[in-house]
Amino acid sequence: MSNSAAAAVLTTADLPEAIRAVRTLLGMADIGQGEVDFEAVIRSPHVLTPVRQVLPDLEWWASAGKEHGSSEVGNDPADCLPIQVFDWGRPLDRAEPFIAAMGPDPAAVRWDLDAWPAVPEAGLEAISQKYAYLTLTVNSRDLYQDEPVQDHTVHVHVQNRNGDQIARVHWLADQVGGRFTGRVELAPL
Repeated sequence: MSNSAAAAVLTTADLPEAIRAVRTLLGMADIGQGEVDFEAVIRSPHVLTPVRQVLPDLEWWASAGKEHGSSEVGNDPADCLPIQVFDWGRPLDRAEPFIAAMGPDPAAVRWDLDAWPAVPEAGLEAISQKYAYLTLTVNSRDLYQDEPVQDHTVHVHVQNRNGDQIARVHWLADQVGGRFTGRVELAPL
């Protein structure tokens, strides 16, 4: 398994601002075959109900462990809260409704892009699908919901190779009025 480097380029308490930044970045990316992946911790029925309206066949398991309930076995997630959500390969149009449904609970929404295109005027070559991702962490600063907070962070992923893609991270941050602070997490692909 390879890794990408997920670089934080914008952190804000204003969720609409974070979503605008994501939309701006998606507008620059090649997303023709794009998909979206969801990871989340759902703690209450007030969040679970709207999430299940967005993703009726939600993939999940009990935070206490799969032996305490999971979608694989057909348990009712409402009986197993809190639950971990790991739902992959969904259509792009599910992302924003999912984010809206999460309320105060932490989540990571990752867009799997076809490519970050070349930006010749900035000296940037195209980045293939293998390393072209964008993640919005909602109510969490990290990709794994380990640091619940009241703000949201936009992360751009680049190939984890000697920092040779840092120029792209800075360029993307500039496009959304953010700035790269040096905070990077490794993300399995």
